[in-house]
Amino acid sequence: MAESRPEERTIELDLNDERATVDLAAALAGVARVGDVIALSGELGAGKTVFARAFVRALSGGPGGDRREVPSPTFTLAQAYDCDAGTVHHFDFYRLSRPEEAWELGIEDAFADGVSLVEWPERLGPELPETRLEVAFFFAADPNARIARITARDDWRARLRGAGID
Repeated sequence: MAESRPEERTIELDLNDERATVDLAAALAGVARVGDVIALSGELGAGKTVFARAFVRALSGGPGGDRREVPSPTFTLAQAYDCDAGTVHHFDFYRLSRPEEAWELGIEDAFADGVSLVEWPERLGPELPETRLEVAFFFAADPNARIARITARDDWRARLRGAGID
């Protein structure tokens, strides 16, 4: 018997500039909850880290967010940020050799007790939770613009509508 996949909804957004990526991150941060996993994919330089930085800042310090340093965890593989709304775990699995290596970084606890932003989620293979929000970034014709393809499952579909993303 074939496994059924959760019902999905996919939305494509034109992000005309970096500010639009920041606004998208802030909107999603506003509806994120403990236990959420947000999978960020796209080529190098497509906007994953810009999104993650804006997401963390949006959850820290109100409408404008704070200006805290939010580096890419390319070399450390993981960063955790204590924010007003809880802990945000930021993972970059670009250098992961095997999906099982992620367990050494504490993903099980991170997935349970905070919001997890996962760059290069395909490197997790079967370890990536089925219940997640996927945000894929693509380059657009304008070098400053991007396209975001958002795939929502489960209650993320309603949360996107609540965030004004539809």
